[in-house]
Amino acid sequence: MARAERGMDAPPEVVFNTATDPDRVDAWLPAPLRRDGGAPARVTDTLGAHWETTGSPTWSARLHVRPTDAGGAEVRLELEADPPDHGLDQLADESLVNLAREVEENLTPG
Repeated sequence: MARAERGMDAPPEVVFNTATDPDRVDAWLPAPLRRDGGAPARVTDTLGAHWETTGSPTWSARLHVRPTDAGGAEVRLELEADPPDHGLDQLADESLVNLAREVEENLTPG
């Protein structure tokens, strides 16, 4: 399993809604978990979601968004693949960079 964390300068609800927006998910989730290869997000708890593929290879992602004292959000992404993928750590980091870009675009008017 790979885990990546990143702070974002946006309210946690905005980050979560952007991450689970069907029109934006393909821009940040790893390819095997995008809508054409995986299932839509399943909300797991307050500001938490889970994606997983069916069949082989199996991939899953868990996203957790927490508020920070400064009004932003701390985002944690956990990726798993079976068979294990040795590039998961880098992929998790890149996914959060892409999510941050989507959040920024979501906050930009026009």
